[in-house]
Amino acid sequence: MSALPTLDTAQAASAEQFDRQSDRYGKLHILADTSDVADALAGISPLPNEKGAVRALDVATGGGHTALYLARRGWHVTAGDVSVRMLENALKLLNEQGLELETRVFPAEEIPFDNASFELVTVRVAPHHFSSPERFVSETARVLKPGGHFMLIDGTVPDNDSETEEWLHRVEKWRDPSHGRFLTPSKWEALIAANGFEIISSRIHDKKQPDLEWYFETAATTDENRAHVLEAVRTIPASVRQALRLCEVEGKIVWWWPILSLSARKI
Repeated sequence: MSALPTLDTAQAASAEQFDRQSDRYGKLHILADTSDVADALAGISPLPNEKGAVRALDVATGGGHTALYLARRGWHVTAGDVSVRMLENALKLLNEQGLELETRVFPAEEIPFDNASFELVTVRVAPHHFSSPERFVSETARVLKPGGHFMLIDGTVPDNDSETEEWLHRVEKWRDPSHGRFLTPSKWEALIAANGFEIISSRIHDKKQPDLEWYFETAATTDENRAHVLEAVRTIPASVRQALRLCEVEGKIVWWWPILSLSARKI
């Protein structure tokens, strides 16, 4: 594993948060279900070139679930993250399956690989923590080979729904202060297209969040911030409640999180 890089304030906050909470992102985490990855990468498979294995880079790998999916399907996977503990757990996850994984510590905005090093770059449920999505997409374009593919999956908010965007932003910052901002699909699409990509598919699907208390525990939300979130839930505007389908089921507060799944090809 590489030496620790210098991090900006937002990156350091993410590293601290996910080092502390890394063990909560294991096999039983909701992200262990990689059916969304399978859908986003439909039709994209590793085709060995004249130099051998085809390389994939999983940025902000977290628990390593996307990396595991890729390795099982024949990609030579490198996983990166700002959290050393997350990378250790991701490596353990793949090794337990008899699979290899190269790990590197780096922020998404400064990918430490040469130009045109990879055939695939993936990122999943992480960009809302990045200090600069613009730099991340630029770096992704740089390290991808022409014709290579990019998969992005992350929480989002519908275009032209500023009320839901602002409410969700406040709640997420209280729940986990390392949260940055969700981008709308149109913002992601414009940013990715501006960096030399052809967008193959871009769609929103809703993922049910199992329980607000579970969400608090995953992020180690402070008592004070839990109170803020619960008050926001109590006073949620009707339009936001409808957009997120937020409700109480058997004493649990649940909602449906809009998720953007986007795949693109480097021109």
